Amino acid sequence: MQIIGAGFGRTGTKSMKLALEQLGFGPCYHMHEVFKNPEGIPLWHKAAFGQDIDWNVLLGGYPSGVDWPLSHFWQPLSEKYPEAKVLLTVRPADEWYTSMTNTIFSHLAGNQPKDEMQVTFNEMVDKIVRKDTFDNRTDDRAHCEAVFDRHTALVKETVPADRLIVYEVGSGWEPLCAGLGVPVPEEPFPKTNTTAEFRRNRDAEADASE
Repeated sequence: MQIIGAGFGRTGTKSMKLALEQLGFGPCYHMHEVFKNPEGIPLWHKAAFGQDIDWNVLLGGYPSGVDWPLSHFWQPLSEKYPEAKVLLTVRPADEWYTSMTNTIFSHLAGNQPKDEMQVTFNEMVDKIVRKDTFDNRTDDRAHCEAVFDRHTALVKETVPADRLIVYEVGSGWEPLCAGLGVPVPEEPFPKTNTTAEFRRNRDAEADASE
């Protein structure tokens, strides 16, 4: 691993995945990789519930990773891969919570598993996101925004400056490329997985499973 994402979901992580891959740090692990490679779900489940796993088995072949569930383990991963940069994606907490409410939080509340693997996946995500990160208070805006801000502060205070890249959503290529020491591409910075796109993808997945 060369780049370990520490930012919460809905901080532009899907766009960042595409950006990192465009810069040559791909494939980049993201929640969508969990969907594409369900054989990794039992390992994520074990990690979520405190069991030791071989990160090289789970993340082998991925030079970078962002988004949950990987970002939940940014501290042990940064210790295992001490040469890796830590990438913290951020945005204003109020915007972030609104996006979370309209996407991930609502999806967690309404997602009904249809097979054993989906049960395992749901348990893993629920443990990492709802329980461990937000203490089962995802409907409490003030609490969640405070958690978000504390997390941002913790990463900034913990990671040495020469390892840390803080990326504000919408900042374009320059701060990311400067932190990674790579040239700025001519193409626009990727932008994807908006709230509307998230909902369309969720509905399409639900229809496909019926």
